[in-house]
Amino acid sequence: MKELFDRVSNDCSKLVTKSYSTSFSLAVNMLSTEIRKDIYNIYGFVRFADEIVDTFHDYNKEQLMTHFERDYYLSKEQGISLNPILNSFQQTVNKYNIPDEMIQAFLKSMKADLSKREYQTKEEYDEYIYGSADVVGLMCLKVFVNGNDEMYDTLKDAAMRLGSAFQKVNFLRDLKDDFELLNRSYFPNVDLGKLNAISKQLIIDEIEADFDYAYKNGVLKLPIEAKFGVYMAYRYYRRLLKKLEAVPSEKIMDTRIRISDPMKINLLARSYVKYKLNII
Repeated sequence: MKELFDRVSNDCSKLVTKSYSTSFSLAVNMLSTEIRKDIYNIYGFVRFADEIVDTFHDYNKEQLMTHFERDYYLSKEQGISLNPILNSFQQTVNKYNIPDEMIQAFLKSMKADLSKREYQTKEEYDEYIYGSADVVGLMCLKVFVNGNDEMYDTLKDAAMRLGSAFQKVNFLRDLKDDFELLNRSYFPNVDLGKLNAISKQLIIDEIEADFDYAYKNGVLKLPIEAKFGVYMAYRYYRRLLKKLEAVPSEKIMDTRIRISDPMKINLLARSYVKYKLNII
């Protein structure tokens, strides 16, 4: 009956994804049915870790993170966890041989959010983004290439750049909450209290460069099972960046940018046409 429990665990990861991110869920639905489950499992794990450090303010976050990490490694060792999110994630880790270095780098960045408030150097900033975003892209890539090491090596830099772009867009979109509620400042050498147009444009240019590299060297070369779903996520975040670019720097802290549901449907329809016409 372990198979039934595993199915329930996978369904829990899918529910977490749909509950926390309708946009990401939409993109995952565009993936081949053979790989959706494992992407849901990855998202469930990283989402729960992120929730610990970002939202569980009335609880002992350090203790929760310690238990979460410990329980993950117990689940990997034993092949089961009564935490359905960890149970489903360890299955995906074992199935695709996801290196422990990736999980450790991710957890390191999450634990940094428990105490670190500013990233004053580019090296610190890059290390945080590598752990919080790049390795998540690499985990997903492990699923996409399904054991093809040559393809993985070809696409890994692009997967990291796409993860970086997504994370930096999130930073820019969530400036107000990160700065005022969580007292965090991720962008090095930027005074978020007095963000000016030049600093904002430099951030946007950096993100655009990540997107361009990722699209040309990664998205277009992905296996057919993954291409359309990843392209949808790329289109969504690129549209989000365009909306952020249109907001004056002095107002970006007071504006919550989102993509409306009709716009999401429009993006999906237009992207699908391009996909079917083999333009991407």
